[in-house]
Amino acid sequence: MASSSDATASNGSTPETPENAESGSAADTSDRRGRVRLRRAAVMALPATAIAAGLMILTAQGALGVQFAISGMPFTVTATELNGTGFEQFGGLDNMAEGSPNAGDTGGQVLVVTSAIKSATLTKLCQSVDLGGTNLLITAGSGADKVQASHLTTDSTELSGDASFDNIEIGNDAGTLDKAGVQGPKGVFSQQADTVRIANLRQTNYATTAAVFKLPGLKLRFSDTGC
Repeated sequence: MASSSDATASNGSTPETPENAESGSAADTSDRRGRVRLRRAAVMALPATAIAAGLMILTAQGALGVQFAISGMPFTVTATELNGTGFEQFGGLDNMAEGSPNAGDTGGQVLVVTSAIKSATLTKLCQSVDLGGTNLLITAGSGADKVQASHLTTDSTELSGDASFDNIEIGNDAGTLDKAGVQGPKGVFSQQADTVRIANLRQTNYATTAAVFKLPGLKLRFSDTGC
């Protein structure tokens, strides 16, 4: 049995007319479409959220020393020889700062190959950045003492040299790697080895991190030529 307030509300309501019915239907349709768009947006955001969560986990585990927005300017690294213990390699994605003038058509994202080495030595290291008309050049390890790095990671788009590995495993899930203390995203193709040696190393890199980086005989200067 309806209460007096129910009866009053009912008596005070506006009778439904065809115009009101059509307006209500359009409003309902608009609401439904809005909800569908929100759901789609949420689904599209999931991969980016997963990547961000993975990077936070890696940082928390100490796997990657620093997470930063890359400049978008590639730099060249060469060495006559690299020797490393505990080697891993897997695919990754680097991001530039929002509004970066180097973003191009990719929205500031760069697909890279991450190489991680637990302990490495490099002979005659050279690093150069093309600044347009001149190069910022860094050299080290040209004398008796070699460049030393621990927990070294490089994000590269190109890598070449004469490589040899001990006890290599190819086709691992990046989330299960254990040679260098770094684990990549689950489901991503990867490889790892006990040791790595690369002669005549040449890389095009977008980022490098290291827990310790010792550069004996360091020289920094501007040059007409790069590495």
